[in-house]
Amino acid sequence: MNMQTTSQRRYRGSAAEERKAQRRQQLIDAAVEVYGRLGYRHAGVKQVCDAAGLTQRYFYESFSHSDDLLIACYEQTATRLREQITAAAQAAGINQLERGRQLLRSYFAALKAEPLTANLLLVEIRGISPAVDDAITRSLQAMSDDITRVIARHDYIPDPLLHAGVMGGVIHIALHWMASGYRQPVEEVAETALKLGAVLLPS
Repeated sequence: MNMQTTSQRRYRGSAAEERKAQRRQQLIDAAVEVYGRLGYRHAGVKQVCDAAGLTQRYFYESFSHSDDLLIACYEQTATRLREQITAAAQAAGINQLERGRQLLRSYFAALKAEPLTANLLLVEIRGISPAVDDAITRSLQAMSDDITRVIARHDYIPDPLLHAGVMGGVIHIALHWMASGYRQPVEEVAETALKLGAVLLPS
């Protein structure tokens, strides 16, 4: 009887944690849409909870304040994008120039396909708080490391300043493109960005 009670408690505990994780994911998914559409500074906890179909008490079950949720949204979305573009690069074969081209095409195609996510990743995330800025720095470093791993020449010695310049340039190209309403074709934008990334490629 005691063993059965212990097992039941473990099951209930596990199920409760699963439900909590599901609610947390609901809030993240809703926040990506709400923050991307309205802007982080114009969206409150209630709007996110309404979009998630949850009451506000569930927000504080997983997050202490809105910045925590914003960081969770950013990190999850940035990780998914990073995995997507590095997979595209690796699928392009062993030619590093083609890897770089496909990585950038995948990046810009993803931004165009999900404009709300693009707005969150590149616009709404800026200038919120030191904690958010730290999350951006970590994410950009991880993306820079992944890009270097899949496209850089084998003898390339990492240069943090050069990496920052390339990443910043690609982001500014993306911002300009977004502001134009995604006017230029993805392939054209990617080729422009590739001129910056070429410093990482074999000469």
